[in-house]
Amino acid sequence: MLRSHARIAWRNLLKNKTFSLINIVGLSTGMAVALLIGLWIHDELTFSKNHENYDRIVAVIQHQTFNGVKGTQTANPYLLGEEIRNKYGSDFKYVIMCSWPYKHVLAYNNNAISQMGNFFEPDFPEMLTLKMLKGTRAGLQDPASVLLSASTARALFGDTDPLDKLIKLDNRTMVKVTGVYEDLPYNSAFRDLAFMAPWELYLQSEPWIKEMENPWRSNFTQTYAQLADHADLEKVSAKIKDVKLHKVRAADAAFKPEVFLHPMSKWHLYADWKDGKNIGGRIQFVWLFGIIGVFVLLLACINFMNLSTARSEKRAKEVGIRKAIGSFRSQLVTQFFSESLLLAMIGFIGALVLVQLGLPVFNEMADKKVSLPVASPLFWLVGLGVMLFTGLVAGSYPALYLSSFEPVKVLKGTFRAGRYAAIPRKALVVIQFTVSVILIIGTIVVFRQIHFAKNRPTAYSKEGLIVIPVSTGALKDHFEVIRNELAASGAVTEMAYSSSLLTEINAVNNGYTWRGMQPGAQGNFGAISVTHDFGKTINWQILSGRDFSRDFPSDSSAMILNESAVKFMGLKDPVGEVIKVDGKPFNVIGVVKDIVMESPYHPVFRTVFTLNYDAANVIDARINPAKTTADALSKIESVFKKYNPGVPFVYSFVDDDYAVKFDAEQRIGKLSSFFAVLAIFISCLGLFGMASFMAEQRVKEMGVRKVMGASVFNLWQLMTKDFVLLVLIALLIAVPLAYYFMNNWLQRYEYRTSISWWIIAATAAGAVLIALLTVSFQSIKAAMMNPVKSLRSE
Repeated sequence: MLRSHARIAWRNLLKNKTFSLINIVGLSTGMAVALLIGLWIHDELTFSKNHENYDRIVAVIQHQTFNGVKGTQTANPYLLGEEIRNKYGSDFKYVIMCSWPYKHVLAYNNNAISQMGNFFEPDFPEMLTLKMLKGTRAGLQDPASVLLSASTARALFGDTDPLDKLIKLDNRTMVKVTGVYEDLPYNSAFRDLAFMAPWELYLQSEPWIKEMENPWRSNFTQTYAQLADHADLEKVSAKIKDVKLHKVRAADAAFKPEVFLHPMSKWHLYADWKDGKNIGGRIQFVWLFGIIGVFVLLLACINFMNLSTARSEKRAKEVGIRKAIGSFRSQLVTQFFSESLLLAMIGFIGALVLVQLGLPVFNEMADKKVSLPVASPLFWLVGLGVMLFTGLVAGSYPALYLSSFEPVKVLKGTFRAGRYAAIPRKALVVIQFTVSVILIIGTIVVFRQIHFAKNRPTAYSKEGLIVIPVSTGALKDHFEVIRNELAASGAVTEMAYSSSLLTEINAVNNGYTWRGMQPGAQGNFGAISVTHDFGKTINWQILSGRDFSRDFPSDSSAMILNESAVKFMGLKDPVGEVIKVDGKPFNVIGVVKDIVMESPYHPVFRTVFTLNYDAANVIDARINPAKTTADALSKIESVFKKYNPGVPFVYSFVDDDYAVKFDAEQRIGKLSSFFAVLAIFISCLGLFGMASFMAEQRVKEMGVRKVMGASVFNLWQLMTKDFVLLVLIALLIAVPLAYYFMNNWLQRYEYRTSISWWIIAATAAGAVLIALLTVSFQSIKAAMMNPVKSLRSE
């Protein structure tokens, strides 16, 4: 019986090549989209799961309340880890303090590379269960040691055994390679770690840490931990809540620090906080793309349903004869399901081919490194499930509908599909275009929001501005010499130091007081240290007062505020005011326009700028526009290598660093547009198939109308108006839904665009045009047919 069903299904497939091809292409595309989204979701849900202790690893983070608003930060005082170990050690297997990842210079003989690395307490490799290729996880016990990733070891040593070799870190400290670990997966929170160095080495190289007057106030380190096997996360988190509050001074206690644990399982997908509550994060995109994947697959299934039921009259006699000779309805249902499952199987094979071909482009768009897990039995089991789901859903309506025909009416020739038989097909077409229109509007809104934020005035000039990390003390020692030599060469027009990149604020400090400060107000500000020529280098805009100047030695205790800081302080005439920082007075000499340093989607944070040559972390330099970029960079590199030999010249353009802030939204926009195009393609396949069938059914009607004097345009209009009406109905449903969802999405951003009328108008016009182009080929073909051929048998 099954062999018979399969044989008949194959014959029907070959007999109706056009409809079979449309169905196979549609199903292949729909399943390919579902597979790609499935791989993306799996990668998101398994983020960092390569670590054996994934379920027990946590980040220790804190809430603090400033002016009634509770904020969340991952930075902690450097003493927090030791305090937790001492007071709550029985609840933890490991408590690890570490610095922030940063690019450092690693040098061996004449080979020097710049790599991202970090300083950790010794138990970190054990907590992460690193896969050691050489050495052991205990390699960080020695303060003068380093662990290298496999790729970093190859870059430094080639095929030479790196163990026990001495390398120079940041051109000042010799450390011994005590281990090589396997590169961490791309979907790991620590994927960028090219090396790990001891925490004790960090403390030794940064003496200011142990010399801090109030070490519990400054938050500049990260804290990770692994819970003990018997410990409950919620209970331990509640237990350590006030561990910092009990150590800070009375003035700092007003910020109500609350320490808590955030599990590794939520770092990637639940990283957003608002007023002390977790509001999700990337998990919204997991749900979004999961829903899109299901709907795109359903679009392909709808095509199959529509084309199968549209051809019902052609198969009516087959059903009638089968029933007349004794076939049960269940046997007919099985026959039709066999056909849909055969198409689904062929479609699945096509989907695998499409996915394999499209993965490089998809990975580039999604910033992933996923691949088809063809060696995994689970993958094939899931694939079989997708294939069965597609075949059963696609074949359900046709099977139940076609098997219900009455044999007497069919064989007498009195069977007609009925005036309402087309309603389900039309409803399915409306669903297809509703989904497609929602995706189109959503994609336009995402890209419009990105464009809106990109065009936001940044209050400084990014063009030709580069930043160079200060990786060694040699750059600080020779800064003025380097600056003068580059200025004389004409390679740069201005050059300065700063404590932070222009695209981020590294330090947020409190303890600020000013005249007229409201009782209970808490002054926390972004704190940026700069050198004299910083303002000229970035071309910031001074609104009142003046810039830092070498003509005024007193500027060492001067301060420049941004607009947001002035507004927060409530100062009507800020120039000349005295701001105290922990009791130390600073004179306000100027006010600058708000510089967009953090998220371009949110208001500029209140920030103060002070002079401090010792706090330099990056060099800001503006390339001379009179020179080509290549020539200027070549000259800059040669001068830097002259005074900082053996260290690679590393730089980045500020406009590139700023563009990174749009990466997440741009990737979502690209993926959405990719899926929207495929959804439209699948919908158009269905329309093309339906138009082909209708043209075939109405060929004699077209012949009669043409004989009676109808023009080609009249016939085209007659054939296309039904499809245009369906698209218009889809627009009426899709537009309000798209507006609701996208307006809610935009509320995530404080600096946001609006959903303009032209977006809806352009989408509507585009949808109608696409529908017309899709059906016009068959409509015009039918309208231009010679009526003699279509009517000669009458």
